[in-house]
Amino acid sequence: MTEIKIGRLLSSNSRQFLVGCRVAQADIPALGTLVRVNPQSNYAIFGLVYDLYIADDGLVRQLATVEEMDESVIADHRINRSVPLEIRVLAVGYQEDGKIYHLLPPRPPLGLELLWLCTDEEVVEFTNSGRFGYLRHILREQDIAMEEVLAAHLQLAERAHRQAGDIHWSSRVVQEMIVLLRDDYTNLIRVLQSIADTQVFSENDWENQL
Repeated sequence: MTEIKIGRLLSSNSRQFLVGCRVAQADIPALGTLVRVNPQSNYAIFGLVYDLYIADDGLVRQLATVEEMDESVIADHRINRSVPLEIRVLAVGYQEDGKIYHLLPPRPPLGLELLWLCTDEEVVEFTNSGRFGYLRHILREQDIAMEEVLAAHLQLAERAHRQAGDIHWSSRVVQEMIVLLRDDYTNLIRVLQSIADTQVFSENDWENQL
């Protein structure tokens, strides 16, 4: 499968990084998408897209007040002027010497490193490694719409697993979610209700486990 390049890193730390790319790019990742950075040939950092921000400029503010606007003007603004898109990524694990760890990366990526979209095969491999340890990085975040990001990610990951022939992945991940949040019932219900709204997870996956 052809690798899809998303953009380049603007800044990073051990927990998250900021990436810049063009709005006109066809393959802008969706919320919850699994992505990776490869600082070295034997070292890759995995993350989840948790926010996307389209920056404005002076021309946008002027154009927004125009009542009738030709499509060519919009296309020119988006393509020729390279309107920037900022993507915020939450680190959820890394791979070193072929082994996947659901831990924070031992060293963050450097500026201008390329961010790549993970293939379905990589999504299946990463999410199947260990016991869903990467989920705790999402669940402990307080400054993002955690349950929405989580639901979006699980929706995408479940489709990848189903295409790979694994129809029971959703039940396993929900069971692990219940274990991780067993001492926080209010948060657990909010998370389960959000992932039920994806319509690939149903209440039948979790109501008998509570």
